[in-house]
Amino acid sequence: MAVPATDPVCGMNVDPEQTPHHADHQGTTYHFCSARCREKFIADPERHLSPAPAARSAPAPAGAIYICPMHPEVRQDHPGNCPICGMALEPEMPGLDDEENPELVDFSRRFWWTLPLTIVVVVLAMFGQYFQAWLSVDAQTWTELVLTTPVVLWAAWPFFVRCVQSIRNRSPNMWTLIGIGVAAAYLYSVVATVAPGLFPASFHEDGRVGVYFEAAAVIVSLTLLGQLLELRARSKTSAAIKALLGLAPKTARRLRDDGTEEDIELSHVHVGDRLRVRPGEKVPVDGTVLEGRSNLDESMLTGEPVPVEKSAGDTVIGATLNGNGSLVIRAEKIGSATVLAQIVQMVAQAQRSRAPMQRMADKAAYWFVLAVLAVAVITLFVWGLFGPEPSWTFAVLNAVSVLIIACPCALGLATPMSIMVATGRGAQAGVLFRDAEAIENFRRIDTLIVDKTGTLTEGRPAFRTAAGLAGFDETEVLRLAASLDQGSEHPLADAIVAEARRRELDLEKPEHFESSTGIGVRGTVGGRTLALGNTELMIEEGVDASPLREQAESLRQEGASVMFLAVDDSLAGLVAVADPIKASTPAAIRALHEAGLRIVMATGDGVTTAHAVARELGIDEVHGEVRPKDKVDLVQRLRAEGRKVAMAGDGINDAPALAGADIGIAMGTGTDVAMSSAQVTLVKGDLGGIARARQLSQATVGNMKQNLTFAFLYNGLGVPVAAGVLYPLTGLLLSPMIAALAMSLSSVSVVFNALRLGNARIE
Repeated sequence: MAVPATDPVCGMNVDPEQTPHHADHQGTTYHFCSARCREKFIADPERHLSPAPAARSAPAPAGAIYICPMHPEVRQDHPGNCPICGMALEPEMPGLDDEENPELVDFSRRFWWTLPLTIVVVVLAMFGQYFQAWLSVDAQTWTELVLTTPVVLWAAWPFFVRCVQSIRNRSPNMWTLIGIGVAAAYLYSVVATVAPGLFPASFHEDGRVGVYFEAAAVIVSLTLLGQLLELRARSKTSAAIKALLGLAPKTARRLRDDGTEEDIELSHVHVGDRLRVRPGEKVPVDGTVLEGRSNLDESMLTGEPVPVEKSAGDTVIGATLNGNGSLVIRAEKIGSATVLAQIVQMVAQAQRSRAPMQRMADKAAYWFVLAVLAVAVITLFVWGLFGPEPSWTFAVLNAVSVLIIACPCALGLATPMSIMVATGRGAQAGVLFRDAEAIENFRRIDTLIVDKTGTLTEGRPAFRTAAGLAGFDETEVLRLAASLDQGSEHPLADAIVAEARRRELDLEKPEHFESSTGIGVRGTVGGRTLALGNTELMIEEGVDASPLREQAESLRQEGASVMFLAVDDSLAGLVAVADPIKASTPAAIRALHEAGLRIVMATGDGVTTAHAVARELGIDEVHGEVRPKDKVDLVQRLRAEGRKVAMAGDGINDAPALAGADIGIAMGTGTDVAMSSAQVTLVKGDLGGIARARQLSQATVGNMKQNLTFAFLYNGLGVPVAAGVLYPLTGLLLSPMIAALAMSLSSVSVVFNALRLGNARIE
């Protein structure tokens, strides 16, 4: 039986009666758009018949949706041309196994097959007098017609199709001008060749009516060349996405329930599967470590070069590289839910979004094309009626030159190219922009609101210091406290135990362990009765904590949590744990201050701790013990004062403020809710990314302005010259061939200027 006509490999619609590519599998006939898709299916049918893409452990296959690179609102499920600008639609999501751009292949074939014909036509037109011994004037004209016809009617056919579409859709664009210009030059020359008697005597020179086949052929060849250069350059903008896609491994090693293992394709991994990650392998999907201990290199996603130690209970990110240890993980997130897939989606979405500046350029290009058509018509009649003889020859040439040189392709490419390159550059620097508007507006930010925990600090407690009393030194206090805390599940206890193990202290197993919620723990270690907790616990135990109270208060002023240790009902020392400031935070704060930003901290932590961190970092304004609504109110108040506000946070409680700010900035180490509410995500989770994002925003907007300025100036100067305004003063006229060359070079220059962003210095 036949299934619905959808190619199971690429997802495109297929007409079963038209396509020659079919294959049978388990009694069902499948239809394919190409021989390549059929070969992929035959090689591994189950891979392409597995559940929907959302259930797979890799991003959805490319080719399902096609969109316009300049107008991302144009979307369809098959290839075609944009009804607005005429450009060929591209796959929304590139893939590693994508074939070469079909438009690039098609244009290359048309260009190289017809280039020799164009060269011969140009040689005949410019040096025909030298061939008159072998070729008469009439024969030369007919030879040019024969050689130019395939150039215009075959090589330029896509141009005419797009020209007609632009007129039908009432959306004049670059192809409107190119199509009309080439058609005018070619048809005029054809009529002059076939029926020269229709033209008045003023049109005749050197024994024939002047023809401009070489102009039409050269315009087509140069336009094709410009398109080839543009398409090749634009293909580089997907390099960032393909580089991210290339990080994912192709297979995973699954542990069966009977204890055996098997290698499976990544697309066959399901949530809950137990997977083994051997030394030197990449982690297949996001998950949690069940067994083993190892160091993971997460630099390919976070940019952090220092390997991160992972053991049972820790989370791991797919595509990160395992070190020398062996791990068994449980798959938690697959398909589009993985960190890697989300990063790829964000980069792709940002590359296809439109900046506010682009909307202005689109509107300008629309009216510009109409104005150029009007100028071309005026040029035709002014030169024809009032120009020197042969006036109508000059009229046709100058009108065609106006149409060609005014092509707004440079104007249309000015901002999309900058945005596409900038998002790729940002991904390399650990900064993910959700859309083009965020890139354009980030540079305007003058106030930054930051959360403390997880943004300025590591977000997890770490050992700060220990102090001994009455014969107990620091090491012994830490050893006893850690021995007792082995029975506790509190995060502060984890920090103390981790420090003791790092120092390789000899810990003893606690006995009679008892936890008193909110005040501390009690137990017996090595035959001695211990109590570890706050002042209230010491009071309950009848222990005088006053000898260390001043030191404890000093540590609290620095943002630390302090616990007293009592041994056999006597004060033995104290242990302090704090949420350490990220190593990158001080430098980031200095860079942001140097950039003129006002830094405001809003945290749910206590006021004392908040002020301690603010003093250390030099933060301008501090708000402690704030609730999620308070953060939203703070954002609204600052915006009401006329400030451009960015909010940086990592938790669910930050999401409302992130959504309400001019720019929401999420830490990549934070929650999915925070990242979905923000316009910018910092993969590494440090504030240094904000300074980099601001630099990139400034560089991108500067690049867009350069492109737009060049495009407007080029057209503003080129159109009058092509129309012959300077002829009465200088005798200067612009031939259609030179106009076509200038048009192509303008587009290529804009593309390559945008590509410079890929090498922008972002620190």
